[in-house]
Amino acid sequence: MARIAVIGAGMGAMAAAARLAVAGHSVAVYERAETYGGGVRRFERDGFGFDTGPGLLHLPAVYRDLFVKTGREPLESCVELSQVDPAARHVFADGTDLSLPNASRAGVVAALDTAFGTGAGERWSELINRARDVWDATRRPLLEEPLGRDRRMLGRDPYPTVVKRGLFGRRARAEAGSLAETALRELRDPRLAALLRSHALAYGFDPRTAPASATVLPYVEQTFGTWYVRGGIRALAEALFERCRARGVEFHFGAEVADVAFDDKRAIGVELSDGRRVEADTVVSGIDARRLYSERWTPYNFGPARPWPDEGPLGCGRFTVLLALSGARPADVPHRTVVHAADPAAELAALDGRSGSPCALPTVTVLRPDDPSLRPDDAHEPVVLTVTVPRHRPAAGTDRLAGDGHRDWERDEAGAMDWTAAGLTERYADQVVAAADAAVPGLAERVMWREVRTPVDTERETGAPGGSLPGPALAGARGEFLRADNRSPLAGLYLAGGSAHPGGGLAHAGMSGALVAGLIVEGDDWRGSQ
Repeated sequence: MARIAVIGAGMGAMAAAARLAVAGHSVAVYERAETYGGGVRRFERDGFGFDTGPGLLHLPAVYRDLFVKTGREPLESCVELSQVDPAARHVFADGTDLSLPNASRAGVVAALDTAFGTGAGERWSELINRARDVWDATRRPLLEEPLGRDRRMLGRDPYPTVVKRGLFGRRARAEAGSLAETALRELRDPRLAALLRSHALAYGFDPRTAPASATVLPYVEQTFGTWYVRGGIRALAEALFERCRARGVEFHFGAEVADVAFDDKRAIGVELSDGRRVEADTVVSGIDARRLYSERWTPYNFGPARPWPDEGPLGCGRFTVLLALSGARPADVPHRTVVHAADPAAELAALDGRSGSPCALPTVTVLRPDDPSLRPDDAHEPVVLTVTVPRHRPAAGTDRLAGDGHRDWERDEAGAMDWTAAGLTERYADQVVAAADAAVPGLAERVMWREVRTPVDTERETGAPGGSLPGPALAGARGEFLRADNRSPLAGLYLAGGSAHPGGGLAHAGMSGALVAGLIVEGDDWRGSQ
């Protein structure tokens, strides 16, 4: 039985802890905050409850497998899962109103033809067919297996672009390009293009830089469905925490890890900020990989090879407005509505952060769960508005390199802005509420109170640089969208969570825990479950 110290109590870290405990190891988790879940949290006030992180679940099979492998009680006996139907309503600036059914390809085609005109559904379906090829090519190496040492193949975009005739009639395959370029080239309708871009934005990607392989995001949602957990996604974190405790995992809250202890050969424990050292045979880090390598592990010399891609872009941030509304939730309203930006070009330009202000009329996701456990009574309604925005950059910061040669990602200026600027948060919250009126008519008049959260809050709670959202790993773009290897350059130190392979999002974070547990139990040559 090995002693395993886990840094952080996020979803990926807890997934690893539960699996390792079942394998017979002694597991202790050290979390700097006073609670678990990482970015999966709940805000409560006056009988209202709100998810402050993700509000919906895709690929629930990841957590079904986790609960089956770590105990007799399946996932559905621990949380109440239900499919969201329609999967989403989309409202466009020209007044087009589209509702997409959950996990129904034929239904999606019919809905698109009805809303956009004959042929729109076929064009979308053809793109999803090519996205299925991406899924088939990358499912194992980008989700079910540890990251291979040779990443060159994953640096190539597997999205099968349309073959065109080139010079002298020769047939040539065009470069896939970015997701935004793919949307314009293949969908040929600004509303369809906006629909595709919205999937990338939801994961914190800029569609102008995300590779065409990001088409796999709507493929996964459309194929495997969209799910809601009663009580909010926080209830899933609560169930995982209880599963860990039931399997003997120890949790230490308010216990910040200052550094990883190591000798000449391997990790030998963790050093806490209060000066204590906890010895361990193996260490699992669930904190942001960039922070681990640049702050927690500064004495180690990596040499010329980096544990994460050199130029991989940080994700965007999330701006969230939690609204306590007077008045009952109408029975026929969809759970999720996406209000698309009036000026998509201006929205994408604002993600650069250079203007110092976010887009005034952005794409807004409106979540209105029909969940009695999240409201004081049926005469009130909780609503969550989210917008993808530039991450936070401290006002006094400039892009610089830390003393050990690592980039100070916290102060990386590209795609960032200062969210602590006077008055910015409340002004922007007003604009977001106004934009969301397209989904909830008369919204402003129903607001009793609101709570606003910016990338500053995300950074404080999760440690993600600038409050950036770690998206799922994507193939293509020369490997820039791959995540840190689950195996660190130092023996005995492993990485889980959104910034480690296979990346962010609830399902991918859960898989990172499965991969780390497999490597520790089976050895570093383990290639995943067959």
